[in-house]
This record gives sequence, structure tokens and C-alpha cells, in this order.
Amino acid sequence: MLADMEANETKQALRKNAIARRKTTTAAQRLHAGETIARCIGGLPLPDRRCTVAAYVSMGSEVETRPLLHTLAEHGHRILLPRLGAGLEIGWGEYSDAPFEDYGERRPQEPSGATLPANILESASLILLPALLVDAWGNRLGRGGGWYDRALTHCVPGAPLVAVCWPWEVCAPPLPREPHDVPVTATLTPDGYTPIATSVG
Repeated sequence: MLADMEANETKQALRKNAIARRKTTTAAQRLHAGETIARCIGGLPLPDRRCTVAAYVSMGSEVETRPLLHTLAEHGHRILLPRLGAGLEIGWGEYSDAPFEDYGERRPQEPSGATLPANILESASLILLPALLVDAWGNRLGRGGGWYDRALTHCVPGAPLVAVCWPWEVCAPPLPREPHDVPVTATLTPDGYTPIATSVG
């Protein structure tokens, strides 16, 4: 119990520092970073055929993901995006040309249309998810809501889990890891796609 409390306190401090660093970026820098990762699509572990990709709509100081979503759609891939519901529910919607639904600055925009069940993630050949920090073992620090940790229980074993973040957020020191944390298999930053070389034991 004490170890869990210490891990949580450490995570909160790391989140605070990471978000403060991100806030020094400008909207133009975030868009440029997003356009850069969109050009990295050829390096992603996608099958040769059209497939389903789970992704997300960026918010705030995150690397802008809309250019990447547009590029994936242009290549014919089906894109699933989170629908958060009450915040604890797990649901997905499909990316389309329709405008996103806006729920305020504290929540990401969501696709319009029907809400798909949590187990739709079983159809995803690639899962892109946000991260504040990722260490050399694939441990990922998110915003702390636990939504992705719950969602990822529905993905197919072996599906690539790629954390999207800024280059300086890929760190060497190990991050605190709790039993419910799901490690990622690679990172995607404006510097490119990088598989995680060390697996978590």
C-alpha cells in the first residue's frame, strides 16, 4: 500500500513537470510537430492492406494529431477514436468528415455518430495513444485517469501500442510502474517512430 502511494505521488510530480514543459510550446510548434508525425506513416507497423487504427484527438499542449488522422484516412484506414462518456466508460467512435463534438477544454473532442463498444478495440491492428513520458522499458505516464489502462484490456495480444509524445518525453530513467499499467511497444515523436528495445520483465 505504501509503495502504491509513493508511486502515485511520484507520478503526480512527473505529470506536473511534464505539463509545465509542454506549455512552453506554441500552437504553431504543435501543428508543425503534428504535420511531421503524419509524414512518418510509412514507418508505422501497419499491414500492407487497409486496416483499423485506434488513435485519439489531441488536446491542449499535446502534439497535434489531426494531420495524422487525416493522412491515415487518406490511406484508406478505418480510425477509431475515444468517446469518453462519463469519464470511466470505455467507448469508441469512427473518424469521419463530420465535425468533432466539443466537450470543453478539459476533454478531447470526440467523433460524432454512434458509440461503439469497448471490445471494438479487438479489430485494431495498431493503437496510438497519448503519453506524457515513456521510459526505455515502455512504461508510459498518462494523465492519470486510467481510461487507456482499462481500454487496452480489449486489444488483441501483440497489437502494437505506440505512444505519441514530444521527443524530450522519451526518458531513460525508469518510471513508476503499478500492476494496472500497460507498457507500450514503441514511441512516435516528431523525430520518428522508435520501437521499444527493452521488454518489461
